[in-house]
Amino acid sequence: MTYELECQIEELRAELRNAVEPCERRQIETELELAQAELAQAMAELDGSVDAEPPF
Repeated sequence: MTYELECQIEELRAELRNAVEPCERRQIETELELAQAELAQAMAELDGSVDAEPPF
């Protein structure tokens, strides 16, 4: 899962470098932030610093 997220992040970064329109840039930036947050969550779950189970 983390490999796919890392690939997605790299693709979004490439898209962002080539994006010209402000609306398109904002959309890609938002998608990039979400993918980075997902990757951070996945990495935290892998190293055990975050419990993968919901608190309830």
